[in-house]
Amino acid sequence: MTDDDPDTAYANAPFIADAAGYPPRWAAQAAAFRASLGTGPGGRARSGLPYGPGARQTFDLFLPEAVARGLVVFLHGGYWRAFGPGDWSHLAAGAVARGWAVAMPGYTLAPEARITAITAEIATALTAVMAEVPGVPVVLTGHSAGGHLAARMLCPDAEHRGAVRLARVVPISPLADLRPLRATAMNADFRLDAAEAEAESPALHPAPAVLVHVWVGGDERPAFLWQARTLAQAWHAPLTVETGRHHFDVIDSLARPDGALTAALLDGLG
Repeated sequence: MTDDDPDTAYANAPFIADAAGYPPRWAAQAAAFRASLGTGPGGRARSGLPYGPGARQTFDLFLPEAVARGLVVFLHGGYWRAFGPGDWSHLAAGAVARGWAVAMPGYTLAPEARITAITAEIATALTAVMAEVPGVPVVLTGHSAGGHLAARMLCPDAEHRGAVRLARVVPISPLADLRPLRATAMNADFRLDAAEAEAESPALHPAPAVLVHVWVGGDERPAFLWQARTLAQAWHAPLTVETGRHHFDVIDSLARPDGALTAALLDGLG
């Protein structure tokens, strides 16, 4: 198959060395980070806080040593079909070290939920997360499908009522135009029709007033480079193409207080 085939165009793992090794490493790093903050009473890692009745409608919260200077919300990827907050805890390390709280919401996965319903869940999750860390600026980010969800919170039909607190939104390798996904085998799970694919495409919505910075790895699949450029152009947003990074390691620098992505999220915000 070639990149002209939609399934190949949106496949990441076959083009990344040792792709199968990444999920277990993520899980181990996430568990180690939670343990380092303490998970018991008085600990700074709090898991499974509910924002709704669904089994996956929970969020994890990581607190700095002092009063939080702000709140970062990270939305995980996995093509809306895989993973959960507990797989990504270590990516909070950079912001927590800089004095920010970090929340990581989960959401019901496809095919149990359609993407429209997942978008609505994230809006509800943001309300609960912001209530846990009130009165501070909020930076919203997410990777891949999570990048889509972060951008969706700025669209007029789904704009979160807490958007006034959003200081910055950083979609990482986002899926910004969902129409091409209708031609993939994954759509058996998504069940995207033409109307939903258009409505759920951030790049087809007006540019928001909130500062947006789109980020993507320079070694990512052409389809993801196109998706990132499409959103940046549609929203007149700055675009960083990080040299030497692919879809699985583009998020790594979030784990460091001096990481490039940590800086993109927090620099200039106090």
